[in-house]
Order: sequence, then C-alpha cells, then structure tokens
Amino acid sequence: SLFLEGANGEEARYFLEPKTSIAISDGSSVEQAEVLAKIPKATVKSRDITGGLPRVSELFEARKPKPKDVAILSEVDGIVSFGKPIRNIEHIIVTSKDGRSMDYFVDKGKQILVHADEFVHAGEAMTDGVISSHDILRISGEKELYKYIVSEVQQVYRRQGVSIADKHIEIIVSQMLRQVRILDSGDSKFIEGDLVSKKLFKEENARVIALKGKPAIAEPVLLGITRAAIGSDSIISAASFQETTKVLTEASIAMKKDFLEDLKENVVLGRMIPVGTGMYKNKKIVLRALEDGPKF
Repeated sequence: SLFLEGANGEEARYFLEPKTSIAISDGSSVEQAEVLAKIPKATVKSRDITGGLPRVSELFEARKPKPKDVAILSEVDGIVSFGKPIRNIEHIIVTSKDGRSMDYFVDKGKQILVHADEFVHAGEAMTDGVISSHDILRISGEKELYKYIVSEVQQVYRRQGVSIADKHIEIIVSQMLRQVRILDSGDSKFIEGDLVSKKLFKEENARVIALKGKPAIAEPVLLGITRAAIGSDSIISAASFQETTKVLTEASIAMKKDFLEDLKENVVLGRMIPVGTGMYKNKKIVLRALEDGPKF
C-alpha cells in the first residue's frame, strides 16, 4: 500500500497489485496528478471451447476452490473501512447500517478491489480470486446462485458463438439444489446433519405440523451433478448412474422403497413415463363436475 499525507493533514491510501513498479521513494514530496506507480498490464490468454469446458465442469460439479485462490465476499451490506495491517495482512471492516461489523483478513498477495468509505452489497467480491458457488448460496441465497451459474456457463459458450437457452442450465442447477441439510430435526424423523430432498422435507414437515409438532429446520445445499444423481430418492435412478453396489446395499439396509414417480426409473424399467397421457396412468383420479362449470 501507498500512504500519502497532504499539507492540511488529509491522508490518502492506494492499494497496489503484485509486481507493481513504484515510481517514488519513501518520504518524497509529490505533486497533484504525478505518477506514483505503474501497474503491469495483465496478459490476456486466448481461450477456446476446450479451455472453457473445465470451467463448466467446475461449476456443475460445485468444486470448492483452494483457500488461497478463493475471493472474499462481503457478508453484509455496508461501508468499507480498513483496520491496522497485521504482519502484511490487510484488515478490511464492513459496517452495516445497524452497526454490525464484519472483519476480513486479506493476504499480501491478493488484490483488494474496494476502497475506504465505499459501499458494498452482500455477496460482492472485495478481493480478486475465484468466487465460490457455495459462498454465494450461503450469503445471497438460491436466486443469486442461479444467476451466477447461468451467467458463468453462458460466458464460456458465447465466446465461441454458441447460443444456449438459460432454461437448460437452470434445470441442471435445480437438480444441484434438490437437497437440504437438516439443522434442527424438531419432532420429525430426520437426524441433524442429514441430507434429504426438498420434496421429502416438505412432506415430513407437513405431517409434523398436522400433528401440531415442531417442524424441522434445514438449509439449502449445493451438490455437484454427480453427487446429486447418486443422492436421488429413487433407488433405481441412483443405482443406474454410479456406485451401483453401494446404492443398492444402503437401500436394502434402510429398507427403502422406490415408487417410480420420476422419469428415469420408469425409462429404465420400460414403463410409460409419468408425463402427458401417462401422467394419470395407474392413478385413481376422480373428476367431478363444477356447479356452474363444464360437465365431464
């Protein structure tokens, strides 16, 4: 960092990137608009679709970046200020309107993207690095995570002139977010730390509430597409993908049942899939006429 002190006591602070060439010496006098340092130009690497596909795989598998490479995101909306550096580690403080403050410590090699007295939003990156999808989900929620993954995947394909509708990517993300982690089991049959599908979680909570019990509390979890497929509620669907022996062993120990409610397990067994004309097959549906409506 560079510190400047004016004649009237006013101070200014500049954060420098690694390998920056400083053009002034310590204690020297500078004029307004004088060059203080020269930042090296970033080398732009040419990317093709092959180089971009690992990024798509990284997003869909929900891999966590290395701690040294991850970008620091603000967890609250607030004003940025800086504390005293500790052993070449910068101290960033974000203070919200209600007076709550969050402290972040940044290594010397990282570039800081925010300045003192700047307003930042929750989920905004304050340093350079790889943004973790798990951090976005934890701080900003599912809606922002959808936007982030769709945007990142689209960037890879648009560089090559490939157009993909957002809905296809959104369907994949919805499968990655199909499960939740139990924080408080309440009066349900769940155990704290369990990963269960949102559908099962809602059904169990509805049963508990109907009995006037305490519902379970859970948080959303982001799973990679491989793990999400193995964690399917359907035994046949999960076993047909990977780790067949493990899936069948666990299902037999837990005495699980597969009710063949989704598409994949019905395709595997050669049955009519539950869409279109097959939606109501083998289901007892009673149609009643409305008082003033059309007759069936």
